[in-house]
Amino acid sequence: MVDDRKLAVLRAIVEDYVSTNEPVGSKALADRHNLGVSPATIRNDMAVLEEQGYIAQPHTSAGRVPTDKGYRLFVDRLSQVKPLSSAERKAIESFLAGAVDIDDVVMRTVRLLAQLTRQVAVVQYPTLTHSTVRHVELVPLSERRLMFVLITNTGRVEQRVVELPNVVDEQRVAHLRAMLNASLDGCGLTSVPDKVADLPERLPTEDRPLAATILSVLLESLVDRHDEKIVFAGAANLAGADFTVGLRDVLEALEEQVVLMRLLGETSDLSALTVRIGSENPYTGLQGTSIVAAGYGSGDKQLARLGVLGPTRMDYPVTMGAVRAVARYVSQILAAS
Repeated sequence: MVDDRKLAVLRAIVEDYVSTNEPVGSKALADRHNLGVSPATIRNDMAVLEEQGYIAQPHTSAGRVPTDKGYRLFVDRLSQVKPLSSAERKAIESFLAGAVDIDDVVMRTVRLLAQLTRQVAVVQYPTLTHSTVRHVELVPLSERRLMFVLITNTGRVEQRVVELPNVVDEQRVAHLRAMLNASLDGCGLTSVPDKVADLPERLPTEDRPLAATILSVLLESLVDRHDEKIVFAGAANLAGADFTVGLRDVLEALEEQVVLMRLLGETSDLSALTVRIGSENPYTGLQGTSIVAAGYGSGDKQLARLGVLGPTRMDYPVTMGAVRAVARYVSQILAAS
């Protein structure tokens, strides 16, 4: 266990190193921080912290820098996550409130997170396994064409133009629309195939070709979007970062959707904020980075996760505050929609 005094020294080292990107010495700590002890005592505490693996000396006669273990203790013992200013909160709210659908929400969110944190922002689309049908719309475009629209509770909108096998009047289209909505309202997307399996048999013989065509498009739209999708923004923010591994490795990892999914992690707790630091990341190309992630959803149900990736030398209180706040705003938008 690290006592309070040594924890205060470690906290000061982390804060100074994040701020200056220079190894931190005992004299600098004594000058910049009101630690209430002499430089000699600070040196002794630093020696103990180094022996325990929380800080390291990169060069002879240089100051000390935090290790992954040191950052982990710093994050675990944070007394508070830095809250956003009222101006930042208003900016987030107004920026996200202008979104028109889930694609717009995701793209606005990823840009916003990258701007707030100056890191790479990563946002996962709501997965189909957690989505339900809100409404199905069939809009006639001509005698043998119509627009199929599927709207989910997470704001996802799928639309397709459908070529019909026969001329169909609007009354028959309206009847099929009503049957689809009666069968699928509130239905989980993964349960849709079972729900509509016997629908053609409940229709008059002449309407069955129409139903078969629409159901084929419906099921295709679910298959096309079943793969979990992730977007990221702010890769340019990595240009000035210092990594223990090459920038190329980091950029290659960002291109791998499966890697990003694993990095964001999984948790059923919507309020949980997770931080993976350096060597805690399972992907070797990202072991010079840290990931701060949180879940977002509708009500108390988590739909997906978002977060940021950056060097281990990041401002954790600020980054954690931004990720948590944006996740909450996105959840509010989805709940309201």
